[in-house]
Amino acid sequence: MSNSIKKGPSRRSFIGGAAAGFTALQITIPTAAFAQSYPERPINVVVMYAPGGGTDTIMRKLAEEMAAAKGWTINVLNKPGAVGGVATQFVAAAPSDGYTILGGANYNRFVRVMGHADFTPWKDWLPFKAGAASASWSVRKDSPFQTIDDVIAAAKANPGGLTISTSGTGGVWHELALIIANAAGIELKYVPYKGGQPATLAGLQGETDIAGGGLHEHIDLIRSGELRNLLQTTGKDITLDDGTVLPTLGTAIPSASGTPVGATYNFMVKRDLPPEVLQEISDAFVAAATSAGFLEMLESQYFISDVKIGEEADREGALMEAITTEVFNKYKDQIGAEVKTAADLGLPAPADFDTWWPPEGYVAPPIKANS
Repeated sequence: MSNSIKKGPSRRSFIGGAAAGFTALQITIPTAAFAQSYPERPINVVVMYAPGGGTDTIMRKLAEEMAAAKGWTINVLNKPGAVGGVATQFVAAAPSDGYTILGGANYNRFVRVMGHADFTPWKDWLPFKAGAASASWSVRKDSPFQTIDDVIAAAKANPGGLTISTSGTGGVWHELALIIANAAGIELKYVPYKGGQPATLAGLQGETDIAGGGLHEHIDLIRSGELRNLLQTTGKDITLDDGTVLPTLGTAIPSASGTPVGATYNFMVKRDLPPEVLQEISDAFVAAATSAGFLEMLESQYFISDVKIGEEADREGALMEAITTEVFNKYKDQIGAEVKTAADLGLPAPADFDTWWPPEGYVAPPIKANS
């Protein structure tokens, strides 16, 4: 499916997008003739998760703002599966010419530790970080669980008996659910879906006891009363206009206070692109990620603006991969799949990261913050 529009897309129904397994959106904003040789044809942004979730929402808005800033034509399409592995392999197989960009999340840090790919995300790919998101656990309005304490009591009485939806085995909401559950001293059953929106809908439709995912994926359903929030990880309690309080993790589970929980959103391109093409993409990305329209969307959905490019983004991506590797090996009996060790991946323990970075052979990308 492909649509051509002259301006930004209208806000799609949260529920409506769930039925689509593959969607594409073409954004075209005409301007004066583009002087440079790149791009000479439409650019494809391949999103690694399903329509309607956080990654999809961020990538489509970035594409819209890039088109507006540069006068480019950008196609956005979804290829979910294998916590980003399907989309990653698709983009990896495309020519290194800047016309196929990975619309990703979390620095693609899960595919290597889970064995879905053997590349190094922060060395073979170049990430551009646009923002971040907070986790959320919610339940249906008719759930017997009124608070997280109710969930903890039920889970301790029946270890492994309660289910929580995730955006995929080894994905960010699975990782964060593991961290939170273990901080609470409980064991849950993790049910994977192909993205945060399908995971949210699973909880809404009663397929799982708890809807895992991002606050941005839950917030409209919380506001409408369809979901009841048990905890979120923004770092502070949130009071909605109707007085409903969404407790932050440190309030809901004091033992988990200070736990690093959240998702990141990144454009990623193959590192062997021509330097001039990398610079064009970088300039367009920064213009989009700092645009008024993008920042307004972030605020309305409880996303967080956090723009990083160049070595700063590489460093954070490597650190996040090291953290994930440590977490997955600590809880590998609950992952349900084989995971690779830090030694397998050539990574340090997170505690040793500052003395390890930059690793031998690392080359900073040839892009400037302002060209």
